[in-house]
Amino acid sequence: MPAVSVIIPSRLATATGGGERLFLEDAVLSIRQQATIEGKHIQIIVGVDMGAVVPAGLAQRLGVELAESGGRSQAAALNAAAERAEGEFLAILEDDDVWDSGFLRTALDALGKAQFVSSTQLELDPMGKVLRINDFPTPSGWIMRLETFQEVGGFDESYRWHLDNDWLGRLGEWGRSRVHLVEATAPVIPHIAAQVRPWLHNVLRQGGPSIRLVRHEATVPLVVRRVHAGSGMQRLVNDAALKAESQSELARLVQRYGRVPW
Repeated sequence: MPAVSVIIPSRLATATGGGERLFLEDAVLSIRQQATIEGKHIQIIVGVDMGAVVPAGLAQRLGVELAESGGRSQAAALNAAAERAEGEFLAILEDDDVWDSGFLRTALDALGKAQFVSSTQLELDPMGKVLRINDFPTPSGWIMRLETFQEVGGFDESYRWHLDNDWLGRLGEWGRSRVHLVEATAPVIPHIAAQVRPWLHNVLRQGGPSIRLVRHEATVPLVVRRVHAGSGMQRLVNDAALKAESQSELARLVQRYGRVPW
């Protein structure tokens, strides 16, 4: 049985939209380079849209499994991939993000203190320039026991933009304990985080009563998020119609949970 199953939702996009290297290739490479569970199998499952055109031989070349979803959304791709997961632990990595080589070791250690782990991210532009630290618990830093995911249930495919918030809300309803990993210099005292890292304070304030911040040894986040024109959040910034769709989903979350879960 695999030690960890990593599910990756992918549109099989390239960095420049041409025939260049797929984002997915770098994501998979970052999984292969984990210094964590040498000698144990990591299962990598790539969820793709229904009818997606997959380059010939891609799965064999990257050593991954492909799971075609019954829809055309991130939630559907994640659910299709999760159905094939066989590992003791389930982790998520979006295809345009990458992990530091120490991520899995650190995250698995943190699972000794909680039932669910998320992480801050270091955001880079297409040229590799640092933009900021993003404290939102994006799925690319999620890891948990497979049974935890199965208990909470799959992603709600009616959400296009905030499927992660909804899932975190349901995790909170199950009362599962949470750790959010932050870099060695990050503030972990709530009133200080509120002053200097408001999004980090949001994690504590909107993540439910069972969440706490845990520092790791690195001075930067262990998840790297690449910000580019094709990314979902960047599209929201530039498209008023998509932004309105996002706001409607946020209102729905508030109605359901009384807050936007982080």
